[in-house]
Amino acid sequence: MTNSSRRARWRRRLGSGALLLGQALVWGMAAPAVADEPWSERTQALGQIADMPSGTLSQDDLKRLTATGEALFSAHFTALDGVGRPQATQAIDPTRRKHPREQVFFRTAGPDAGSCAACHNQPAIGGAGDFVANVFASEGFESADFDSLDPQFSSERGTNHLFGAGLVELLAREMSLELQSVRSRALSEARATGSAVRLPLEAKGVDFGFISAEPDGSVNLDELDGVDTDLVIRPFSQKGVMTSLRQFTVNALNQHHGMQADERFGARWTGSDDFDGDGKSREISAADISAMVAWQATLTAPVQVIPVANGWSEAADRGETNFADFGCTVCHRPALPLESLSFADPGPFDLAGTLNDRQVASKSIYDIALLDWASNLPRDEEGRVLVPLYGDLKRHAMTDNQIDALGNELLSQRFVDRNIFQTAELWGVGSTQPYGHRNDFSTLDEIILAHGGNGRKARDAYAAASDAEKSALIAFLKTLVIVP
Repeated sequence: MTNSSRRARWRRRLGSGALLLGQALVWGMAAPAVADEPWSERTQALGQIADMPSGTLSQDDLKRLTATGEALFSAHFTALDGVGRPQATQAIDPTRRKHPREQVFFRTAGPDAGSCAACHNQPAIGGAGDFVANVFASEGFESADFDSLDPQFSSERGTNHLFGAGLVELLAREMSLELQSVRSRALSEARATGSAVRLPLEAKGVDFGFISAEPDGSVNLDELDGVDTDLVIRPFSQKGVMTSLRQFTVNALNQHHGMQADERFGARWTGSDDFDGDGKSREISAADISAMVAWQATLTAPVQVIPVANGWSEAADRGETNFADFGCTVCHRPALPLESLSFADPGPFDLAGTLNDRQVASKSIYDIALLDWASNLPRDEEGRVLVPLYGDLKRHAMTDNQIDALGNELLSQRFVDRNIFQTAELWGVGSTQPYGHRNDFSTLDEIILAHGGNGRKARDAYAAASDAEKSALIAFLKTLVIVP
């Protein structure tokens, strides 16, 4: 075969692939706004959607939207897209730099990655990251303008996986509404009786302390446990401080890539279309964010898979029993009930700088029930989906006077104390080694023994067990995996 004929075959293959890509992005798309030619070094998926989706999407429309979201999540953004933020910091609130940045990428303060998938890739795109993919959370400093590994200025964190994230956010929304309804009931009863009313705060069987209301309409929140004073469950990040996938995405694009979303860094909030001063305006549209949210929200839920290995099934069964007997299920609840699989975007609880459902004419609805994998989710006798997350979406103290390995951060984040973290959801734990909020525990045995504080009783029961019973519990945890 001649070189010219080989090139012709290669060109035909590329042409066919390009045709398929074009067909996948036809619905609801605009002419490429930022990539003038198909060979441009600009990210082709940016600007493909003309407007934010709205209304309930059909299965086909949702599939096309999530295809664009996946393309954006895996894209390596370039300087032509607006990578870098020479005049802006990594702070969540749009903040100007005091000193110009000489380098585009910098590990500690970011930008520190070319794509979302560069860190979220274990065992597949959207997954977790190894220690090398750790990030540095210093966005709590509104005037952050430094590049430092000093733990006084930044907390090192591992990359969490996003599989089942849509179900997690839906749980958080329903639980927030439950908690806020308790507050409303306490206020109503206090006004009706003329006396103070103290009620337990509980959502989906998870205890969040107590709330007291006075007849004058004031409330006492001193007895809250594991939730913010607005009674909104924030299910994302190790500290439980991110309200939604939308907020998480907007934050991460600026922090890790220097890509600014219009809904926070655009002229509406900052008075500039190029707040970060890199010469690129309108880098990420609200529609682009919607596509990324849709893809993340519809990622498959982790499952239980028992390896075909002699004795593993029996060990896992015994280990699951031990998991409950040791007290692990007090925080790592095997499942929480979910009333609805309709994921609305934007959502109801985001604050300024992230779009919410009151700032758009019509929100979009992604019905997770349309997805093939959703049909395998267990349900209770009332028809509610039982989300098998092995978590409780609550923050807990993880250290005490004897066990303090998980208290190695020096900074609080969003007023959450240094040693307090949200219960890690264990679904997928068999696919996401290493462990801990800093990814510095190489085995499940190590991270279990590092539990102090609210996890101390279960940790001690595990530590006192025989090697065979410990091994059985590990065998069970290893069956909780991500199957993309």
